Amino acid sequence: MQTQPGPWTRPQVSQLYRTPLLELIHRAAEVHRHHHDPRQVQVCTLLSIKTGGCPEDCGYCSQSAHHHTGLERQPLLDPGAVAEAALRAREAGSTRFCMGAAWRQVRDGAEFDQVLEMVRQVAALDLEVCCTLGMLDEDQARRLREAGLTAYNHNLDTGPEHYKKVVSTRTYEDRLQTLAHVSRAGISVCCGGILGLGEGEEDRIDLLHTLVSLPTPPESVPINALVPIPGTPLGQQPRVSVWELVRMIAAARLLFPQAMVRLSAGRDQLSDEGQALCFLAGANSIFSGDKLLTTPHPGQARDAALFSLLGLEPKVSTGK
Repeated sequence: MQTQPGPWTRPQVSQLYRTPLLELIHRAAEVHRHHHDPRQVQVCTLLSIKTGGCPEDCGYCSQSAHHHTGLERQPLLDPGAVAEAALRAREAGSTRFCMGAAWRQVRDGAEFDQVLEMVRQVAALDLEVCCTLGMLDEDQARRLREAGLTAYNHNLDTGPEHYKKVVSTRTYEDRLQTLAHVSRAGISVCCGGILGLGEGEEDRIDLLHTLVSLPTPPESVPINALVPIPGTPLGQQPRVSVWELVRMIAAARLLFPQAMVRLSAGRDQLSDEGQALCFLAGANSIFSGDKLLTTPHPGQARDAALFSLLGLEPKVSTGK
């Protein structure tokens, strides 16, 4: 089942996004079932390998050095400790292990060499390996790929016009350039956005159109709901509704039929019914654990109970 022959135009994405919600969910569910086993959900683990002190001023982030959130900084972890965490994640059912460092960009040197060693050790556990380290150049992307990196996460966050209201220390073009470096290195692109940054519908449509227009479509599309953090410029933003989240997930599923659509940050505030709607609309991946980088997240026990209730099962690894 194909949802669209050829490239998507901005008006087509807009029309899709604004489809009446129940119809949109129905269409997305059909496409999801055509390309994926709807009973299977990939379980991922995200570990902060270097926390706080980031020079970027992203308005939503507790790790920015520009904001006073009370977050305790943590230097880069030891590769052995990261490998142990990855092993525990695998034993708990995760098939993808993601490592995040609060950096503006990757810099060559001892710390990047440590990250490359982390990638090698995690890859040796037969896990998908993902990193989010900020901006990187083409040679750094190549070195990560040679170390065994499966995917690189670099979210666009929102549409290009709204982006400048959220971040001033880098540009949208900076983000797109890093994604190009990742693609050229042969690494899968993991790229999505965040709802609740004060954006409007047009900004969400702009984000989706930008994503679907990338030269290499993302194999992984994380859909995050802002977790407002006191001390950040967006700390007083109201939470997005489950209906907004479901609409975005359904639109992403229709635009990216074969991708993993990841129900990411903000899941701790969703009811079981809300999460069920997200899975019905095409989400087929979650992050496990009681913390997602620095924000609260449902624990493994709650997720296991939800999977049992809904008849879902963790997706088994098919190899990297």
